[in-house]
Amino acid sequence: MSVTRADFPAGFLFSTATSAYQIEGHGFGGAGRTHWDTFARRPGAVLNGDDGAVACDHYHRWPEDLDLVRDGGFDAYRFSTSWARIMPDGRSLNPEGLAFYDRLVDGMLDRGIKPMATLYHWELPQALSDKGGWTARDTVLRFADFTEVVARKLGDRLHSVAPVNEPWCVAWLSHYHGHHAPGLSTLRDGVRAMHHVALAHGMAAAVLRDERVPNVGAATNFEAALPATDREIDIAAAERFDGIYNRWFLGAMFRGAYPDDVLEGFGDHMPDRWQDDMATIHQPLDWFGINYYTCNRVIDTGGEWPALGSVVGPLPKTDMGWEIYPQGLTDLLGWIARDYTQETPLFVTENGMAHADVPGAEDAARIDFLDQHLQACLKAIETGVPLTGYTAWSLLDNFEWALGYEKRFGLIHVDYDTQARTPKASYHAMARALTDG
Repeated sequence: MSVTRADFPAGFLFSTATSAYQIEGHGFGGAGRTHWDTFARRPGAVLNGDDGAVACDHYHRWPEDLDLVRDGGFDAYRFSTSWARIMPDGRSLNPEGLAFYDRLVDGMLDRGIKPMATLYHWELPQALSDKGGWTARDTVLRFADFTEVVARKLGDRLHSVAPVNEPWCVAWLSHYHGHHAPGLSTLRDGVRAMHHVALAHGMAAAVLRDERVPNVGAATNFEAALPATDREIDIAAAERFDGIYNRWFLGAMFRGAYPDDVLEGFGDHMPDRWQDDMATIHQPLDWFGINYYTCNRVIDTGGEWPALGSVVGPLPKTDMGWEIYPQGLTDLLGWIARDYTQETPLFVTENGMAHADVPGAEDAARIDFLDQHLQACLKAIETGVPLTGYTAWSLLDNFEWALGYEKRFGLIHVDYDTQARTPKASYHAMARALTDG
């Protein structure tokens, strides 16, 4: 790699990340059924009908996995807690589930790894999904209760906490596009979820403050919104996409207001008295996380609002078919800092690529991807962006949601038959970069 730790400011944190349902093995430890377990049984919803019942068996193999984090030279490990493991029905405590995360956090500290927790990374207890899930306000209240339980058990040992990972995916991708659990696909469901997930973030942040948990932030996904052509309708479509994908949660968290252009389209689908929730959503944050993978070349489809489509661009692609566009990360970091977050420290909370690979393979594409995006971070820092850390997604190959186990994002190859872990060349390249300087 062309960059090393020495190129970054003193104290810059390097981390790697996973999420609970994707690696733990949800069939272990008394975990309750999630809406992903249900979604995976829907014909055609998940590739090969895969689910997270075993995944990477991190539930039993976590000491080995934490050793890999340490030996890779990473300062921190971004992990998530499973609501359905800790509260199988979304309400009642499973002591065994909470004890697992107690051991996990202590294991990080024993190895000198800073624990970066995300409370919710997409696996909703099925019992709450049955009652409306994120389209219902009651789920928000139950999430606040869950947050309190985690804060009281783990909060004194965590380096940082984000309530919800990628709220756009939790809400819009899953309730309007229907690509993820619970697989809903109406504008009304999507709009209700967009507001309730934002409110869940705000309520959880307030609970964390009340419980004196330090370093509370957010982890929100962004894509560089590019009009596919110079036609006015496509330029306007890219602005609509930017509003829904990039500006909705950012505006609520830092301005206490949703973007007017998106509200116009959401119209009567917003929950009653939603305006009363904006002060709760607009919580002070100690840091703000950016998950970045690609750009989107947007077109106007001519259909019903929001009438958004996309076309494939000319740049090299990952195994997901996503364009590799490091400049988008530099541009987004600068825009977010300038127009929204000001002096709030920023953190790249996810960045990585899916690549078809096998143990011992060259893995040059992933090394180049990581190197280019670390360079993009340095460019942002040089312009004054207060960027304080970078997270490589992901530590392990894992359950990639609707794409099952086919797509591999890991720095470490997982043989799903034997659960053998084999570090890839990209893992070793990162380790060398992080131990230099």
